[in-house]
Amino acid sequence: MPPLLPHLRSAAKALPLGLLVVALTVQAAAAVEPHLVLLIVATAAVLCAEAALHRWLPGQVTLLARVRADTMVRRLACDLLLLVGMIRMPGTRSEAVYLPLVLGLLLFYALHLATHAAAIRVRQSRTLPLLTRNIDASALRITPAPRALLARHHGPRLILFGLPLTAGLLVTATNDRPQYAAAGIAVSAGLAAVSLGTLARCLLRRGPATPDEVQEWFDAWLADYRPTVGMYFSGGASSAYQANMWLDALASLDGRPVILLRERFMMQRIGATDLPVVCLPKVSQLLRLEQSSLKMLIHPANSGKTSQVLRVPTIKHAFVNHGESDKLSSCNPYAKAYDEVWVAGPAARERYALADVGVRDGDVVEIGRPQLAPIAPYAGPPTGPYTTVLYAPTWEGWDGNPGNTSVVLAGENIVRELLADPGVRLLYKPHPMTGSVDPRAGAADARIQELIHAANRARPGPRPAPGAAAELARRTAELDALTASAFRPDADDAERMLAQGTPEPGRAAAVDAATAAWEAAHWASLPEGEHQIVTADRPALYACFNAADLLISDVSSVVSDYLAGEKPYAVANTGGLSDAEFREAFPTVSAATVLTPDAAGVPALLASVRDPGGDGLAPARADLKLRLLGPSDPPSAVRFADAARELCRAADTHRRRMEERLLPGVPAQRRAEAAQPAREREL
Repeated sequence: MPPLLPHLRSAAKALPLGLLVVALTVQAAAAVEPHLVLLIVATAAVLCAEAALHRWLPGQVTLLARVRADTMVRRLACDLLLLVGMIRMPGTRSEAVYLPLVLGLLLFYALHLATHAAAIRVRQSRTLPLLTRNIDASALRITPAPRALLARHHGPRLILFGLPLTAGLLVTATNDRPQYAAAGIAVSAGLAAVSLGTLARCLLRRGPATPDEVQEWFDAWLADYRPTVGMYFSGGASSAYQANMWLDALASLDGRPVILLRERFMMQRIGATDLPVVCLPKVSQLLRLEQSSLKMLIHPANSGKTSQVLRVPTIKHAFVNHGESDKLSSCNPYAKAYDEVWVAGPAARERYALADVGVRDGDVVEIGRPQLAPIAPYAGPPTGPYTTVLYAPTWEGWDGNPGNTSVVLAGENIVRELLADPGVRLLYKPHPMTGSVDPRAGAADARIQELIHAANRARPGPRPAPGAAAELARRTAELDALTASAFRPDADDAERMLAQGTPEPGRAAAVDAATAAWEAAHWASLPEGEHQIVTADRPALYACFNAADLLISDVSSVVSDYLAGEKPYAVANTGGLSDAEFREAFPTVSAATVLTPDAAGVPALLASVRDPGGDGLAPARADLKLRLLGPSDPPSAVRFADAARELCRAADTHRRRMEERLLPGVPAQRRAEAAQPAREREL
């Protein structure tokens, strides 16, 4: 029998729209066949449904607008029906008396249309051609944005400002006194007029720099900063983690690194960093980088827009990926578009060779995984009263393969077996994209979380000392103060750009120290045996690695990264393969305990982890770590930096060759001018 919860959620989403349709129908009937009570109730229901749609279901608001039933059409229909019903009510009403009310109603909507047009123009004038973070943008004359209710929230503004008008009409409908309706219309029209005047002042004063001025400012900054290395990233709203894992590694490189983005919304999803962050939405802006000092870019992910930056001939490109696993996505044929493919260790090199996707072995560079330095090494079996198990399944992927994620077929069984052991503390950290493709994965994830909540309710235990929560609150406030930008609720992209100027010196080191202190306070604040669901940005995955005694996951990069600590791990086999076939197909499983979908092997797995002599896979994990992540000497950070320097040198060589090939075609006079110093030419 299908679970009831998804059906209830679907019904809840459909309720406001259904209420709106029914209320408008009843209102029309009450206006044609005058019925005061029904008219009042239906009008109130329309207003409630509109408020619910804008507050909780903006997607349905957008859908209605696409079929030309936008907020203004619906609100105008509601008010006109109310006016018709009011005029048709029995009594001594005169249509001539109510004609000014009709004109006043039309005036309010005319003012609203003018305000909406002004708001669009204001937004256009404040939409800069590019955005930056950690760069001083004070020269661009950016001013605070107008109130969001005026400049961006068209529907809520109409609903809110139209309330006096609707209320006045309702009062007049009950007592046949037009002055109440007139007063309500006057208040609504006054609010609309004030809004229009406010936006008009924004348009009349000198606003932010023009697009050409912004581009010139950025070109000047680029020439002054002179970056040589950078990271290019483009993706969806939930994919920012793919870039964030490379921030510290990128910051460690010489050559003034820079981060290049393509989507405006991604500016606030990139984690705390002191590196300059630039969003270049247009291809024409990317192509201007050919004239910059930029020599190389690393790419944590493939996207449709990646091909656009690959057109810049002066920049070398290295694909670093956001994680490595045995899945086919880790040897995507798109990788051959890059100059080099940087991988962690020999296993990835072999993976590309076996896949035969066009990546030459000479273009594969082993750099390790520089971001794995914070992972603590294995210190032996758990010594406390609880064995901490991290269950971190991956998501379902795009191809529908049942072996991609264990959440659907095995997740609940694994969690039940773990929760049945009184000596287990479970950390459940699902992939951020779980359920984004297959609704079954999202439903299974919800059921797993409910199992964990129920287990916690049935497991009362000692709470931490009272000061632990206060210490966590203090550390959270400290970390938020360093990493969160203080924006007004009404701030737009331009105002955020101004607020996120040049960071204070030493902020990056302070963030690292504050993060470490927060993680220590976080774990200390939790009840000793309480199971945890980790879906927020903090604590990070690697912090969960350090807290865990055992990992249970799927074939994913989580396994490769976890091996940096050489701790025991298990992998769920949900693809229908035999144990031998599974291990042969996925080398990262060679040092793991393999779990079947029924999770019958969990008790034995826990026993082996707790027994000092029961872990027979420790040598295999050490060998697999070397194969997956490469040697520890030289450290991965050093190999990463060496690879960056080599690719920069290759870019320099390529640029010189381009100039030498082009030079014979340049007239002698232009060559002589190009050889003159800039100051001499100016004189």
